[in-house]
Amino acid sequence: MIKFPVIYDARGNLAFMQNDILPFEMKRIYYLFDVPNNAFRGGHSHIDQHEILIALSGSFEVVLDDGLEKTTILLNKPNIGLPIATGIWRELQNFSSGAVCLVVASDVFDEADYIRDYNEFLDSKK
Repeated sequence: MIKFPVIYDARGNLAFMQNDILPFEMKRIYYLFDVPNNAFRGGHSHIDQHEILIALSGSFEVVLDDGLEKTTILLNKPNIGLPIATGIWRELQNFSSGAVCLVVASDVFDEADYIRDYNEFLDSKK
């Protein structure tokens, strides 16, 4: 987990990230919102791209799968980021009402970098 610096203030707190805090240079930022609590997002792994997931608002669970073992992590703090390395299958689930998931990515979108079939993902681990 990455704990982002926070400037605490009675008027409201400010958290920030910049390239010297991140384990990679960011090239793309996107976010998920209005996700129904019974919906799943993710369902893929990346070949080269690294990502950091942050619960800007609300909460959700991230299931990480390395092909051998699965781990579920609850994200619910806007100053904590979950780094996801290449070759890790991820699924996002159990979104609370109003949850916003911010994703910081090491590269621009490239469909060729995605493995979207779970069996193909498992084959890539052999």
